[in-house]
Amino acid sequence: METNNRHILLPTDFSDNAWSAIVYALKLYALESCTFYILHSAHSSLSSISDKYSRVYEEVKENANTNLLELKTLAETANANANHDFEIILSTESLYRAIDTTVKKYNIDLVVMGTKGATGAQEFLFGSNTVKMISKMRSCPILIIPEDYDFVTPKQIAFPSDFNRFYGATDLDALKDLASLYNSKIRVVHIETKEELTEVQEHNITTLESYFGEFEHSLHWVPDYSKKANDIKGFIAELEIDMLAMVNYKHSFIEKIFNEPVIKKIGFNPTIPFLVIPG
Repeated sequence: METNNRHILLPTDFSDNAWSAIVYALKLYALESCTFYILHSAHSSLSSISDKYSRVYEEVKENANTNLLELKTLAETANANANHDFEIILSTESLYRAIDTTVKKYNIDLVVMGTKGATGAQEFLFGSNTVKMISKMRSCPILIIPEDYDFVTPKQIAFPSDFNRFYGATDLDALKDLASLYNSKIRVVHIETKEELTEVQEHNITTLESYFGEFEHSLHWVPDYSKKANDIKGFIAELEIDMLAMVNYKHSFIEKIFNEPVIKKIGFNPTIPFLVIPG
């Protein structure tokens, strides 16, 4: 991963929640050189307008562009780092496609977004857009910031793993990059589902430990209470974890969490920033 100048994507729907995520990103990278791309998808506003060449269509785009420019000015004013640059992007694609297009075009290292959209609807505890991003995004890691979350230095990062997956040398770069910002401790969490580990799991633990060798790290065994989301929340509180990181691959731990009935009903509502790494 490029370390001299990071490319960070900040999607916004102009909600307070989206602004909170932007502020978090600015504080997280306060000491780093970054280009921040502030992206707005006007797709939902424009899709109801049948004539793409009408004055109304152009006005909606102009208003969105004005809001983006104001947001850029606000970010620049709130930001004290001379090594931070800001670009704005107005897209007519759907949010997911707009993010995917921007990630590829500008070699984005990380997407930082809030959990709740401007609607504030009950089913948006996690945000349907966020859940969609987590499920579909395969080109870039996403850091999800809870609503109204004030920046806390990520001194401890939890990394749940079932140890069934072998991680390649670059699979965990996003996690290591974030840990390097503040020399964070990495807490590897294993929720026990069986009494003994397999040879594959043992090998993968050894590999993980070698990857995290440059950081202070530790392994933690948590009994399986069948509700994995609850297990993780308990661990976060007990060890005073400041950030949660997971790899999202098929049949993964994170996929199982999102398939729990309670999660499907109310959404997974993390209390701390949540890094989702595509697998």
